[in-house]
Amino acid sequence: MKKVVVVAGALLLGSSTVMADQKLAVEQDNFMRGIGKAVYVTMLKMSKGELPYDQAAVDAALAKLETDVPKIPTVFKTNPKEQVVNASFGASKKIWKNKADFDSKVKPVTEAVADLKGKIKDQASVKMAFDTLNDKCNACHETYRLKLK
Repeated sequence: MKKVVVVAGALLLGSSTVMADQKLAVEQDNFMRGIGKAVYVTMLKMSKGELPYDQAAVDAALAKLETDVPKIPTVFKTNPKEQVVNASFGASKKIWKNKADFDSKVKPVTEAVADLKGKIKDQASVKMAFDTLNDKCNACHETYRLKLK
């Protein structure tokens, strides 16, 4: 009987760890989706003319980036050890093998965001801003983001 209780307890503990890992992976994914929305929905679609130019939306996107990008090292402090179920992209294990390099990718993005503030005034400048942000974001994504699907 003791063996059954010990085995059941181990299974419950293991399943709670898996659920905690999935929860952390989902939190990280949702956080990056929020940042991605600012860049790849607002800026990209506006730069292509798929969304009308909207200064308030541009300002909100930059504010989102200014607030959230510096939080990336903290959000990715812990390795969830699994990917989000059915996600298209995920976090590479390389993040936690080379955390200092991963963290160093944040500063160029925050500097670009600061530099862009007040400079976006029309569709052409949104295109320039998107290209700048996309280049800075991809410097990290090329190494630390996995394509899962």
